[in-house]
Amino acid sequence: MQAASSLEAGLMEMPLVAHCLVLLTQETMPQTSAVFSGFLGPSCSGQVQPGMGERGGGASGGSGDLIFQDGRLISGSLEALMEHLVPTVDYYPDRTYIFTFLLSSRVFMPPHDLLARVGQICLEQRQQLEAGPEKAKLKSFSAKIVQLLKEWTEAFPYDFQDEKAMAELKAITHRVTQCDEENGTVKKAIAQMTQSLLLSLAARNQLQELREKLRPPAVDKGPVLKTKPPATQKDILGVCCDPLVLAQQLTHIELDRVSSIHPEDLMQIISHMDSLDNRRGPLGSLRPTVSPQCRGDLTKTYSLEAYDNWFNCLSMLVATEVCRVVKKKHRTRMLEFFIDVARECFNIGNFNSMMAIISGMNLSPVARLKKTWSKVKTAKFDVLEHHMDPSSNFCNYRTALQGATQRSQMANSSREKIVIPVFNLFVKDIYFLHKIHTNHLPNGHINFKKFWEISRQIHEFMTWTQVECPFEKDKKIQSYLLTAPIYSEEALFIASFESEGPENHMEKDSWKNLRTTLLNRA
Repeated sequence: MQAASSLEAGLMEMPLVAHCLVLLTQETMPQTSAVFSGFLGPSCSGQVQPGMGERGGGASGGSGDLIFQDGRLISGSLEALMEHLVPTVDYYPDRTYIFTFLLSSRVFMPPHDLLARVGQICLEQRQQLEAGPEKAKLKSFSAKIVQLLKEWTEAFPYDFQDEKAMAELKAITHRVTQCDEENGTVKKAIAQMTQSLLLSLAARNQLQELREKLRPPAVDKGPVLKTKPPATQKDILGVCCDPLVLAQQLTHIELDRVSSIHPEDLMQIISHMDSLDNRRGPLGSLRPTVSPQCRGDLTKTYSLEAYDNWFNCLSMLVATEVCRVVKKKHRTRMLEFFIDVARECFNIGNFNSMMAIISGMNLSPVARLKKTWSKVKTAKFDVLEHHMDPSSNFCNYRTALQGATQRSQMANSSREKIVIPVFNLFVKDIYFLHKIHTNHLPNGHINFKKFWEISRQIHEFMTWTQVECPFEKDKKIQSYLLTAPIYSEEALFIASFESEGPENHMEKDSWKNLRTTLLNRA
């Protein structure tokens, strides 16, 4: 592509850029839903909060198997960390700790095993209370246990889809109700917790069943040699010719799909990260994919896989819409339209759709259309590519994301709250955080400092997924985006060569092989 005539001028056209150029001087968290804000608070720092009590360490140093530094838990044995999760008569764990440990513990053990150990610790403490002088505090202790279980079931309801976990939950709640015979307040709290949990599980299962019924876009076989697409076949411009409206509908789809991703889904990637394979999508090395183990467990990873597939489909749809156009003038218009759509996605804060569109236009069948690109005004496209430049670990993109995050924090309207990061870059960041820092320290302790940071990043991502899309939904446009036929990679090359013939020996050989393959298939 030709360089932009004035990069700075192009940058200043974009409203978000003012926010991108502001350096954030402190780590603050955007406003989030009740569940996540209740758990992580404004900072997700892991600081011991006043009035919560403290187990296992002072402001600096450690006691037993927990190590604190400046009031922050940084490491501990797995057993000590589990004990730190369970309340006592005089202690209730910090809510940021509850979320972070429940999230990270699945790297070391399945939730039902953790729940079983929590049950054992509770039983031991109850027996001590019954045998000691503080028997009167037994009811207070039981209420704290129910509160812990309530927070667990609200933040990670899918942990209890497992029959073993549900059996452990019933066992624990049965024990704590034995000291609640007077007015039944603990029993009422347990009943409410159980009802809410069952409703959450039912709703999530229904959503997954519905989405599994939705068929992915068909893969079009593409044009056969010189066969032109039917005149009656619609293209994207026949459905929506306004770049802003299309960007808004893409944002609807993004938020709808990303809202189905839960913290434990993301943590499951971490737990399988060591076996992550090297399969690559349209963006090559940019896009680490979900591990084979995760892909095999559709019950737990359907949302992740569906969101990952959405990126691929959008990239291929963009390439299809460009390559299927017969006339060069119309192809030029199509390219300029998608450049404008990507630009509007940037302004909205929808970086995932923006990256998918850029990826589609950079696929070889589209990028090789030199005669078409020579007619395109590429200054806007060059600015977009500047923002997605992979050099310096995507420094430009991260600046833009930081600006969008700050805009979201200071938002006066729901439109300014939208932040949709490039999902596969987010996964890549978690991957490197996981690989760079060990799970265990030399003394055998779990490196909890690492999991504070992973929890912080996942919390921030979950905050963004909670935003309600403020744009009016257009079912016609969304239906086209989700169901329009897309060409296979082979069909894209065929359409591309038919539009602009091969220019070198490599392309001529490829075109010859494709023609032979098609004729043999026919």
